[in-house]
Amino acid sequence: MKTKSATSLWVFLFGIGLMIVAVALPTSPALGQDGPADNMQILREKIKADKKLLVAANMELTESEAKNFWPVYENYQKDLDEINQRIARLIEGYAADYRAGTLTDEKAKKLVDEFVSIEQADAALKASYVPELSKALPQKKVVRYLQIENKIRAVVRYDLAVSVPLVY
Repeated sequence: MKTKSATSLWVFLFGIGLMIVAVALPTSPALGQDGPADNMQILREKIKADKKLLVAANMELTESEAKNFWPVYENYQKDLDEINQRIARLIEGYAADYRAGTLTDEKAKKLVDEFVSIEQADAALKASYVPELSKALPQKKVVRYLQIENKIRAVVRYDLAVSVPLVY
């Protein structure tokens, strides 16, 4: 049986996934101008705040757990952002070659190498934060947090998979 919290999680995950994809993919040529850049920054901050709210609503932290958890969460998000930027650059590069019809075997090999490197960095990042999370939280809540992160990333990856065309 789904709880209200679990249902809220799924609804929110879908929305946050769409927003993250919108932010991660190239925006517009006007990005260098003050208006659109400011709007994108506002959107990024909203996504971060909404994600944090989602995590808070589903973690059921005590005061002492929250005091220990949130600094670890913030550091993890900062490091995760670097991985997300790599994914965005990878997609941008592929999109440019796809649109121009210039994807060669050599470029495809570089895409594969970078994709595998990103996947390894993502796994290594998760593994590197488990000890810190384990100091901040009981193990069941460590698992819960990693599940929440995994669900969010799964939604984002699904949205990306749907929107990125196959190599031809």
